[in-house]
Amino acid sequence: METVEKIQQQISENPILLYMKGSPKLPNCGFSAQASQALMTCGEEFAYVDILQNPDIRAELPKYADWPTFPQLWVDGELVGGCDIIMEMVQQGELQTIIKESAAKRAK
Repeated sequence: METVEKIQQQISENPILLYMKGSPKLPNCGFSAQASQALMTCGEEFAYVDILQNPDIRAELPKYADWPTFPQLWVDGELVGGCDIIMEMVQQGELQTIIKESAAKRAK
């Protein structure tokens, strides 16, 4: 499977997906730590891909997403953004809303 196909499959199979450095329990960068912590406070399950373990995805995803940095949060197949956007959304109460809405769609 080509890298772009793998990315598309990951995004389509995981309604809430965080591409990050490390894992939510052991993040390898401060931005990934903030982003995963923000997601965990929403109280819903989410998938993650450690780009440090997947150099092919680390190389291709910025081109695919037209977004140069990590972490990247994808919800229901749409790129939400990186750490700054995630933290801004938390402060405005928007992140919790989109995460809960995504989880509610899955529950049906």
